[in-house]
Amino acid sequence: MNRLIIAVTLSSALALGACKKEPPVMTPEPPQDVVAPTPTPTPPPVPQGPQPGSQSHFASAMAGADTIYFDTDRYNIDTEDMAALRRQAEYLLQYSSATATVEGHADERGTRDYNLALGERRANAAKNYLVSLGVPESRLRTVSYGEERPVALGSTEQAWARNRRAVTVMIER
Repeated sequence: MNRLIIAVTLSSALALGACKKEPPVMTPEPPQDVVAPTPTPTPPPVPQGPQPGSQSHFASAMAGADTIYFDTDRYNIDTEDMAALRRQAEYLLQYSSATATVEGHADERGTRDYNLALGERRANAAKNYLVSLGVPESRLRTVSYGEERPVALGSTEQAWARNRRAVTVMIER
C-alpha cells in the first residue's frame, strides 16, 4: 500500500506539474542586418509661370514691345522702334539659348509680291538692328508674310497701321 500511495502521490505531482507549466521565456534574437526603408525622393518643385526663353515668357516680359510698326511703304527703324528693339535685345542677351524669328508684315494694299518684299525688308531691318545691339545673327532668322497674316481686319487706316509691322517670336525647342 505504501507503494500505492507513493505511486498516486507521484502521479498527482506529475499531473499538477504539467498543468502549472509556465510558457518558456523568449529572448529576442539580435536583429539581422536591419535595413531602413529608403525614403521616396521628393520631386523638384514645378516651376511656376512660363519657361524663360519661351514665347509666352518673352511676350509677357515684352508687354507689347515684341512688335514694331512702320509707316506706309517704309521699313526704317524710328526712335520708338529702337526702344522696343533694345528691350528685345536685352532679353535675347539675358537668355543666351533663346532663338527668334522676326516676322515681317504688310497691309493689304499693294501686290502680293510687293507686300512680301516689303515684309522681308521690315523683318531684316529689325533683325539688323538687333544684331547691331549685340545679338548674334546666328540666333535670329527672318520670314515675310506680306499681307497674309493681318492682326486687324478691315480696309481702314487704323487696320492698315496695325498690320504694317515686324514681330519678334521666340523659336520653341
